Amino acid sequence: MATSAPPPIAKLPFAEHGAHWDLAWRESRTPWDNAGPSVALSDLLSQRQDLVPPSQAHDHRGLPLRDATGAVEKKKALVPGCGRGHDVLLLSSWGYDVWGLDYSSTAKEQAIENQKNAEAAGSYKAVHGLEKGAIHWVTGDFFGQEWTESIGSDFKFDLIYDYTFLCALPREARPQWSKRITELLAHDGRLVCLEFPTAKPMSADGPPWGVSPELYEALLSAPGEEILYHANGTVNETPSPKPRVEGLHRLSLIKPLRTHSKGTSDDGSVLDFISVWSR
Repeated sequence: MATSAPPPIAKLPFAEHGAHWDLAWRESRTPWDNAGPSVALSDLLSQRQDLVPPSQAHDHRGLPLRDATGAVEKKKALVPGCGRGHDVLLLSSWGYDVWGLDYSSTAKEQAIENQKNAEAAGSYKAVHGLEKGAIHWVTGDFFGQEWTESIGSDFKFDLIYDYTFLCALPREARPQWSKRITELLAHDGRLVCLEFPTAKPMSADGPPWGVSPELYEALLSAPGEEILYHANGTVNETPSPKPRVEGLHRLSLIKPLRTHSKGTSDDGSVLDFISVWSR
């Protein structure tokens, strides 16, 4: 007897979304996986160190700074909703100690396998002058506290990378996303967002739900605060009446020269944006 298809995630209460994503991984329904890391992120790391400071500091002789144990000091990065972990592997090659977080234990298993295959193939070699960072695969709910217990409740990340995470969240969960991001970001840290999909109508059901630079601005300037929308799903850009000390400021909004195929139009032009945020 044939089983019925699961209901569209947009029709489910948000509390049930995690189980839906886990089922998609278990049933190998992962069309969002690009089979490789973000080239837009790679280009940003290699070309714009004025926006994203290096993961490792060096002394006047060009030698990496070390801690009291003799280990190279590395900044810490987080990729929420990391899936098979392509971007985790990329950030490790750029010298970050990286935590790849996903709700699904099946995604974690596939990420570990992906890492093993990459190491066997000699992929993701350390960028010249940097020591490769450690990789930590974590299963948990981004919005909960449990997954941080093993690394310390006051643990902060120097870099957080969001690609297909915000766009996978329904409108009502967006303020929670911005609040949690700011809780996890170090005081002098950077949030990097590959904004996708920007061409999809923002009133249309997801996932992915359509996003825009104005949406990120409204959410991150007032973390946790509800924002207003027009009937067509676009953001009502009325500024918050009072500044939020925990808010993030956009350092730059870039149209990358290249991105994944889903972020390009039929004529090959790039539709995505990449934004960098700090306190």
